[in-house]
Amino acid sequence: MARVALLMGGNEGDMKRTLQTAQRLINERVGAVMRCSHRYQTEAWGFKSTQPFTNQALEISTDLQPLAVLDAIQQIEVELGRNRAAEQIEKAATGARYSSRPIDIDIIFYGSESIDEERLQVPHPLLAEREFALQPLAEIMRSFRHPALGKSVGEMLEEVRITTVEQA
Repeated sequence: MARVALLMGGNEGDMKRTLQTAQRLINERVGAVMRCSHRYQTEAWGFKSTQPFTNQALEISTDLQPLAVLDAIQQIEVELGRNRAAEQIEKAATGARYSSRPIDIDIIFYGSESIDEERLQVPHPLLAEREFALQPLAEIMRSFRHPALGKSVGEMLEEVRITTVEQA
């Protein structure tokens, strides 16, 4: 069984209900949800949006291989209203790298594995820069060490907070 960290988030629709449904579907189809963080609300990252994002981290235990986890969570995203084609059109029109969406589920860690494939990069390559991801992760797995950086989730959170303060 692999210990997998997922980050769920979105900014369209009833986020509390969407995240609850996503958690239930992940528990049924991907693996047993062992722990989940509180929900955190933050401004959009990487683009402008009038709607804040709601994010939540999950730790699951699964016997699925990494790409099977990815396939399952992407199917859950579709069922909960994610339309990647529409997002691509919006991003092309605005020139932004990201866009609003009802749900996004990312694999942050898959055990202590480092995966670099066309469809999947784990640990998530931008994790150390994203306070909105590190905050909920730190709630459920503060001492877990990033396999490539060697830093704990808690240490990365403190570093990004210090950087954010220094840039202000």
